[in-house]
Amino acid sequence: MTRSVLVIVIASIAAGAAPACSGSPGGPTINSKMNSADAPPPVSPVVSSDILAREPISNTATVKHILISWHDLADAFQGHLDARAEKRSKADAEAQVRSLVKQLQDGADFDSVMKAHSEDVGSAMSGRTFTVTPDAQLVIEFRQLSLRLKPGEFGVCQSDFGFHIIKRIG
Repeated sequence: MTRSVLVIVIASIAAGAAPACSGSPGGPTINSKMNSADAPPPVSPVVSSDILAREPISNTATVKHILISWHDLADAFQGHLDARAEKRSKADAEAQVRSLVKQLQDGADFDSVMKAHSEDVGSAMSGRTFTVTPDAQLVIEFRQLSLRLKPGEFGVCQSDFGFHIIKRIG
């Protein structure tokens, strides 16, 4: 650390300010970009923030998911965006997620809803499960939610591919 940086850090501590690396609210997080003028996007109200605020409860989880996307995310799919998503805005996707979550809360069969609505063709057709670990080759948001779910519980996260309604099977 250079002398001038050290003086600034000591002065800010003496003035009662937390150093930028303290992890305090507003500091850098895993999802923020350093030196970016853009504020992070607001969290969608359909995301299960309560579940994501928990500590992970497992190092391994078996899950199934329903993917709901929208037209602004087409680049993530490299030309293979589901036709339903091509016509959908983010607000429409949020409405779709709310509807599907309500159906699941009312007792709808997850596999039936997944087959009818998921835009992840592979898992929608096969009913495929995913084994999730902290280092699994899955998007971080998917891993974070999956490892916080209790067996039988479902929740929603958002990634670059859209909203994932994830149910922990085991």
